Amino acid sequence: MAMARANRHYIPGYVWHITHRCHQKEFLLKFSRDRRRFIKWLYEAKKRYGLSILNFSITSNHIHLLVFDNGNEVISKSMQLVAGRTGQEYNRRKNRKGAFWEDRYHATIVQTNRHLLSCMAYIDLNMVRVGVVMHPSEWQQCGYNEIIDQPKTSRLIDCKTLRSILGFSDADSLSYAYQQVVFDAMKNTVQGRQPMWTESIAVGDEDYVKETKKKLTAMALGREIIPTDSAFALRESSFPYGAHFDANNSDLVLKTTFYWDISYEYLDT
Repeated sequence: MAMARANRHYIPGYVWHITHRCHQKEFLLKFSRDRRRFIKWLYEAKKRYGLSILNFSITSNHIHLLVFDNGNEVISKSMQLVAGRTGQEYNRRKNRKGAFWEDRYHATIVQTNRHLLSCMAYIDLNMVRVGVVMHPSEWQQCGYNEIIDQPKTSRLIDCKTLRSILGFSDADSLSYAYQQVVFDAMKNTVQGRQPMWTESIAVGDEDYVKETKKKLTAMALGREIIPTDSAFALRESSFPYGAHFDANNSDLVLKTTFYWDISYEYLDT
């Protein structure tokens, strides 16, 4: 059975941080084999549609993807493929019925400067924040090691686009800078989850967020630009920004969820 379609709202040429959680916060990705299958389908989306992946992290009950939108509905097609096939395979193997994912994923526009580097670190430090590993290099289902080493083959992350967006001329420059960003960010992991990365419509400098709000037109009505310690975020004005959520089990705020036109097909639902 196909899930209900959400409205299509996106702007090509932007970087998006996508978060999607398992149905009812279940730990359906707790086994590494299932996380690896999700990554396998990311490779397939890259091959089939040209999905430009800038970073990722697959946890036990939700995923993070940082992607560049190059148009042609690449992101919505890729999410339909990756999430749909992951759910199908899991349900078949477990003889399980029902939805694997929450019906909607959240997407946040991220400015392509220091804010992008901060978002990358936030994604890679997910399992550090919850105490599963001491350093992101220890969690195999995130992009840290590939960003640092940038292998010549079997690459999931689009390091060429990532370097271009961030203004780095070569792989070593990006690797060195990102290691420093992660090192600095690890000092602040005790602060826990940062809602601006997962519940905002856009994050960046004030002028950038204002301009993005204009481009979003009706989608941004009723949203307020809220300053934080390190950025400005376009958010729902009525939402308590400082609310605390557990890093692994938090609810996505539907008021600020940003949707593509997407439906998933699941087996036996």
